[in-house]
Amino acid sequence: MSIFGSIFSKIFPSAKAAEAPPPPPVEAAPTPGAPPPPAVPAPPPAIPLGDVAPILDAMPGASGLNWRTSIVDLLKLLGLDSSLAARKQLASEILFSGNDEPGSAAWNIALHKAVMASIAANGGTVPADLKD
Repeated sequence: MSIFGSIFSKIFPSAKAAEAPPPPPVEAAPTPGAPPPPAVPAPPPAIPLGDVAPILDAMPGASGLNWRTSIVDLLKLLGLDSSLAARKQLASEILFSGNDEPGSAAWNIALHKAVMASIAANGGTVPADLKD
């Protein structure tokens, strides 16, 4: 699983349930007089993902970490690798390049905002101050 996928699934563990089922196998044309094929069930409704900030605030250890601005602390809170190599991989997954040296404070802050914007783009509710 990608690092961003891991972040998303740690915040929204039930988000996988909203995935559509695989399409039914293609069958040959029905024979005249045969009963119609069974109806294909509709995909389940999307699960509301909810507000990211309260979910993260409620996680064990959140009060001792600055997850709201630090990508390293966000990854630590979620129990994920926070090394520079992992952050560079995360940046490439969400197509973030940044204008600063990878690993610098400015780059890490911008990566954090890009991750929050990506979470919002995928259905999470993220406060504006965490994305901008």
